[in-house]
Parts: sequence; C-alpha cells; structure tokens
Amino acid sequence: MTQDELARAIRVTRQTINSLESGKYNASLQLAHQLAQYFDVAIEELFYFEEE
Repeated sequence: MTQDELARAIRVTRQTINSLESGKYNASLQLAHQLAQYFDVAIEELFYFEEE
C-alpha cells in the first residue's frame, strides 16, 4: 500500500502519512483511531507511547 492510497482511504494528505512514518508528527487521538479502525487493530499496535 502506498502512502497516497492510505491517505485517500482515511481522508488525510499523503504528507500527513509521511510525517507520521518519519516521526515528525504525532497523530491526534482521532487520527490514531481512524488508522486503527482501518487496519482493524488496537491503537497500541500502531503507536508506541513513551512516558516522560
């Protein structure tokens, strides 16, 4: 799957997907939920949250 295909599927820009993959952007809870639903997994399976 390309970044463009995923972006279109969840209605964000390809740049958003690129920024998520490269670690330049942290997903909002809403975006994290959309991605988890799309891939049919828990949010925790997609994102690693470090405690500060």
